[in-house]
Amino acid sequence: MTTLREAWSALASGLKILELVEFSANHWSLLERLHANFNDREAHAHLPIPIARFAEDATQVIHEHVQRFDDVRTEYVDDSWMRENFAAGAPDPMAVHARRYNEDVDRLMGVLVPSARYRKGHYAYGKFTVASPHGLHTDHTAEDPAAKGEPICIARLRTLGTHYVAGDYRTQDAETRSMLEALRYWVPVPQGEPDSVLDELLRRRTLKTIPVDHVMLMVAGNGSSDCQVTQHIAARPPEAGQHSAFFQRQYKLT
Repeated sequence: MTTLREAWSALASGLKILELVEFSANHWSLLERLHANFNDREAHAHLPIPIARFAEDATQVIHEHVQRFDDVRTEYVDDSWMRENFAAGAPDPMAVHARRYNEDVDRLMGVLVPSARYRKGHYAYGKFTVASPHGLHTDHTAEDPAAKGEPICIARLRTLGTHYVAGDYRTQDAETRSMLEALRYWVPVPQGEPDSVLDELLRRRTLKTIPVDHVMLMVAGNGSSDCQVTQHIAARPPEAGQHSAFFQRQYKLT
Protein backbone atom coordinates (compact mmCIF):
# COMPACT_ATOMS: atom_id res chain seq x y z
CA MET A 1 0.00 0.00 0.00
CA THR A 2 1.29 3.47 -0.90
CA THR A 3 1.98 5.58 2.17
CA LEU A 4 0.90 9.19 2.54
CA ARG A 5 4.50 10.33 2.21
CA GLU A 6 5.02 8.32 -0.98
CA ALA A 7 1.78 9.60 -2.52
CA TRP A 8 2.76 13.15 -1.63
CA SER A 9 6.22 12.87 -3.19
CA ALA A 10 4.71 11.45 -6.39
CA LEU A 11 2.78 14.68 -6.93
CA ALA A 12 5.86 16.79 -7.63
CA SER A 13 6.32 15.95 -11.30
CA GLY A 14 2.73 16.76 -12.31
CA LEU A 15 2.27 20.20 -10.76
CA LYS A 16 1.76 23.13 -13.15
CA ILE A 17 2.34 26.24 -11.06
CA LEU A 18 3.21 25.02 -7.56
CA GLU A 19 6.13 23.24 -5.92
CA LEU A 20 5.93 20.97 -2.88
CA VAL A 21 7.44 22.09 0.40
CA GLU A 22 9.45 19.80 2.65
CA PHE A 23 7.55 18.94 5.81
CA SER A 24 9.16 18.68 9.22
CA ALA A 25 8.55 15.61 11.36
CA ASN A 26 6.00 17.61 13.38
CA HIS A 27 4.14 18.68 10.25
CA TRP A 28 4.07 15.11 8.95
CA SER A 29 2.55 13.97 12.22
CA LEU A 30 -0.05 16.73 11.96
CA LEU A 31 -0.89 15.91 8.33
CA GLU A 32 -1.26 12.21 9.11
CA ARG A 33 -3.82 13.07 11.80
CA LEU A 34 -5.76 15.31 9.40
CA HIS A 35 -5.55 12.64 6.69
CA ALA A 36 -7.21 10.15 9.04
CA ASN A 37 -9.81 12.62 10.36
CA PHE A 38 -9.86 16.21 9.20
CA ASN A 39 -12.09 17.34 12.07
CA ASP A 40 -9.42 16.92 14.72
CA ARG A 41 -9.59 20.03 16.91
CA GLU A 42 -6.20 19.52 18.52
CA ALA A 43 -4.61 19.32 15.06
CA HIS A 44 -6.50 22.43 13.92
CA ALA A 45 -4.84 24.43 16.72
CA HIS A 46 -1.55 23.98 14.83
CA LEU A 47 -2.88 25.27 11.51
CA PRO A 48 -2.31 26.98 9.14
CA ILE A 49 0.77 25.36 7.68
CA PRO A 50 2.39 25.77 4.25
CA ILE A 51 1.88 22.80 1.94
CA ALA A 52 3.28 24.23 -1.32
CA ARG A 53 4.88 27.31 -2.83
CA PHE A 54 4.43 29.09 -6.13
CA ALA A 55 7.24 28.49 -8.59
CA GLU A 56 9.40 31.60 -8.85
CA ASP A 57 8.79 32.13 -12.56
CA ALA A 58 5.01 31.94 -12.05
CA THR A 59 5.19 34.35 -9.13
CA GLN A 60 7.11 36.85 -11.24
CA VAL A 61 4.71 36.63 -14.20
CA ILE A 62 1.65 37.09 -11.97
CA HIS A 63 3.18 39.97 -10.04
CA GLU A 64 4.09 41.78 -13.23
CA HIS A 65 0.55 41.32 -14.54
CA VAL A 66 -1.18 42.72 -11.45
CA GLN A 67 0.89 45.91 -11.70
CA ARG A 68 -1.36 46.90 -14.60
CA PHE A 69 -4.38 47.47 -12.34
CA ASP A 70 -5.17 50.42 -10.06
CA ASP A 71 -8.13 48.72 -8.40
CA VAL A 72 -8.89 45.27 -7.03
CA ARG A 73 -10.60 42.76 -9.28
CA THR A 74 -12.30 39.73 -7.72
CA GLU A 75 -13.41 36.65 -9.65
CA TYR A 76 -15.51 33.78 -8.29
CA VAL A 77 -14.68 30.34 -9.64
CA ASP A 78 -17.88 28.64 -10.75
CA ASP A 79 -19.43 27.19 -13.90
CA SER A 80 -20.06 30.59 -15.47
CA TRP A 81 -16.44 31.58 -14.84
CA MET A 82 -15.31 28.42 -16.63
CA ARG A 83 -17.59 29.12 -19.60
CA GLU A 84 -16.58 32.75 -19.90
CA ASN A 85 -12.87 32.05 -19.78
CA PHE A 86 -12.35 28.64 -21.34
CA ALA A 87 -15.30 27.71 -23.58
CA ALA A 88 -14.13 29.85 -26.48
CA GLY A 89 -11.49 32.41 -27.33
CA ALA A 90 -8.46 33.50 -25.34
CA PRO A 91 -9.02 33.46 -21.56
CA ASP A 92 -8.01 36.28 -19.27
CA PRO A 93 -4.36 35.77 -18.17
CA MET A 94 -5.26 35.70 -14.48
CA ALA A 95 -7.92 33.08 -15.17
CA VAL A 96 -5.21 30.85 -16.62
CA HIS A 97 -3.07 31.25 -13.50
CA ALA A 98 -6.08 30.65 -11.27
CA ARG A 99 -7.04 27.49 -13.15
CA ARG A 100 -3.52 26.10 -12.77
CA TYR A 101 -3.56 26.94 -9.08
CA ASN A 102 -6.95 25.27 -8.69
CA GLU A 103 -5.89 22.11 -10.48
CA ASP A 104 -2.66 21.84 -8.51
CA VAL A 105 -4.37 22.41 -5.15
CA ASP A 106 -7.04 19.84 -6.03
CA ARG A 107 -4.27 17.30 -6.56
CA LEU A 108 -2.63 18.19 -3.25
CA MET A 109 -5.89 17.91 -1.35
CA GLY A 110 -6.73 14.64 -3.08
CA VAL A 111 -3.72 13.17 -1.28
CA LEU A 112 -3.83 15.02 2.04
CA VAL A 113 -7.61 14.88 2.59
CA PRO A 114 -9.06 12.23 0.23
CA SER A 115 -12.67 13.03 1.18
CA ALA A 116 -12.28 16.70 0.13
CA ARG A 117 -14.31 17.92 -2.85
CA TYR A 118 -14.36 21.44 -4.25
CA ARG A 119 -16.97 23.71 -2.69
CA LYS A 120 -16.16 27.29 -3.73
CA GLY A 121 -13.29 29.62 -4.47
CA HIS A 122 -12.23 33.02 -5.68
CA TYR A 123 -9.20 35.09 -6.46
CA ALA A 124 -8.46 38.80 -6.28
CA TYR A 125 -5.69 40.91 -7.74
CA GLY A 126 -4.66 44.49 -8.35
CA LYS A 127 -3.87 47.41 -6.06
CA PHE A 128 -5.04 46.86 -2.50
CA THR A 129 -5.71 49.90 -0.26
CA VAL A 130 -6.67 50.53 3.37
CA ALA A 131 -9.97 52.28 2.62
CA SER A 132 -12.14 49.47 4.04
CA PRO A 133 -10.24 47.23 6.50
CA HIS A 134 -11.39 43.62 6.32
CA GLY A 135 -11.49 42.72 9.98
CA LEU A 136 -10.59 39.47 11.71
CA HIS A 137 -12.83 36.78 10.27
CA THR A 138 -13.33 33.13 9.42
CA ASP A 139 -14.48 31.57 6.16
CA HIS A 140 -17.98 30.26 6.82
CA THR A 141 -20.06 27.78 4.85
CA ALA A 142 -23.38 29.66 4.70
CA GLU A 143 -24.69 27.40 1.94
CA ASP A 144 -24.39 24.35 4.22
CA PRO A 145 -25.29 25.16 7.85
CA ALA A 146 -24.50 21.58 8.91
CA ALA A 147 -20.89 21.80 7.71
CA LYS A 148 -18.26 21.56 10.43
CA GLY A 149 -14.57 22.13 9.77
CA GLU A 150 -13.56 22.09 6.10
CA PRO A 151 -10.17 22.37 4.37
CA ILE A 152 -9.38 25.67 2.72
CA CYS A 153 -6.19 26.67 0.91
CA ILE A 154 -5.17 30.30 0.49
CA ALA A 155 -2.16 32.01 -1.05
CA ARG A 156 -1.03 35.62 -1.17
CA LEU A 157 1.64 36.49 -3.73
CA ARG A 158 4.71 38.67 -3.29
CA THR A 159 3.25 41.25 -0.84
CA LEU A 160 0.61 41.64 1.89
CA GLY A 161 0.71 38.42 3.85
CA THR A 162 -2.25 37.37 6.00
CA HIS A 163 -2.19 37.38 9.81
CA TYR A 164 -3.84 34.55 11.74
CA VAL A 165 -4.69 33.82 15.37
CA ALA A 166 -2.24 31.19 16.60
CA GLY A 167 -2.77 28.38 19.08
CA ASP A 168 -5.80 26.91 20.80
CA TYR A 169 -8.49 29.57 21.07
CA ARG A 170 -9.87 27.96 24.25
CA THR A 171 -6.77 29.06 26.17
CA GLN A 172 -7.14 32.80 25.43
CA ASP A 173 -7.57 35.07 28.44
CA ALA A 174 -10.17 37.84 28.69
CA GLU A 175 -7.74 40.59 27.63
CA THR A 176 -6.75 38.70 24.48
CA ARG A 177 -10.38 38.04 23.59
CA SER A 178 -11.15 41.74 24.01
CA MET A 179 -8.25 42.72 21.76
CA LEU A 180 -9.36 40.26 19.10
CA GLU A 181 -12.83 41.86 19.20
CA ALA A 182 -11.17 45.16 18.26
CA LEU A 183 -9.85 43.54 15.09
CA ARG A 184 -13.05 41.63 14.36
CA TYR A 185 -15.23 44.75 14.29
CA TRP A 186 -12.45 47.34 13.82
CA VAL A 187 -13.54 49.30 16.90
CA PRO A 188 -11.64 50.65 19.93
CA VAL A 189 -11.49 48.54 23.10
CA PRO A 190 -10.02 49.28 26.55
CA GLN A 191 -6.66 48.01 25.32
CA GLY A 192 -6.50 50.59 22.52
CA GLU A 193 -7.42 51.45 18.94
CA PRO A 194 -7.51 48.66 16.33
CA ASP A 195 -4.23 49.66 14.67
CA SER A 196 -2.30 49.64 17.95
CA VAL A 197 -4.01 46.41 19.05
CA LEU A 198 -2.97 44.76 15.79
CA ASP A 199 0.65 45.78 16.35
CA GLU A 200 0.59 44.54 19.95
CA LEU A 201 -0.91 41.15 19.09
CA LEU A 202 1.75 40.69 16.42
CA ARG A 203 4.43 41.61 18.96
CA ARG A 204 3.03 39.05 21.41
CA ARG A 205 2.85 36.43 18.67
CA THR A 206 -0.85 35.95 19.38
CA LEU A 207 -1.11 36.86 15.72
CA LYS A 208 1.37 35.32 13.32
CA THR A 209 1.85 36.04 9.63
CA ILE A 210 1.41 33.62 6.76
CA PRO A 211 4.42 33.66 4.41
CA VAL A 212 3.74 35.08 0.95
CA ASP A 213 4.06 32.92 -2.19
CA HIS A 214 2.96 29.83 -0.25
CA VAL A 215 -0.23 27.77 -0.26
CA MET A 216 -1.50 27.52 3.29
CA LEU A 217 -3.82 24.82 4.60
CA MET A 218 -6.37 26.25 7.05
CA VAL A 219 -9.82 25.42 8.43
CA ALA A 220 -13.06 26.93 7.12
CA GLY A 221 -16.65 26.00 7.96
CA ASN A 222 -19.20 26.82 10.64
CA GLY A 223 -17.40 25.43 13.63
CA SER A 224 -18.24 22.77 16.21
CA SER A 225 -16.69 21.16 19.26
CA ASP A 226 -14.68 18.98 16.85
CA CYS A 227 -12.94 21.80 15.00
CA GLN A 228 -11.26 25.18 15.29
CA VAL A 229 -11.99 27.39 12.29
CA THR A 230 -8.99 29.59 11.46
CA GLN A 231 -9.38 33.29 12.32
CA HIS A 232 -7.39 35.58 10.04
CA ILE A 233 -7.04 39.15 8.84
CA ALA A 234 -5.30 40.56 5.78
CA ALA A 235 -2.15 42.58 6.36
CA ARG A 236 -2.81 46.28 5.80
CA PRO A 237 -1.12 47.86 2.78
CA PRO A 238 0.69 51.20 2.93
CA GLU A 239 -1.38 54.36 2.53
CA ALA A 240 -0.63 54.58 -1.18
CA GLY A 241 -1.79 50.98 -1.71
CA GLN A 242 0.14 47.93 -2.84
CA HIS A 243 -0.17 45.45 -5.68
CA SER A 244 -0.79 41.82 -4.83
CA ALA A 245 -2.75 38.71 -5.80
CA PHE A 246 -4.77 36.37 -3.62
CA PHE A 247 -6.11 32.86 -4.31
CA GLN A 248 -8.59 30.89 -2.19
CA ARG A 249 -10.12 27.42 -2.65
CA GLN A 250 -12.45 25.77 -0.12
CA TYR A 251 -13.51 22.12 0.06
CA LYS A 252 -16.41 20.17 1.50
CA LEU A 253 -15.97 16.75 3.09
CA THR A 254 -17.83 13.82 1.55
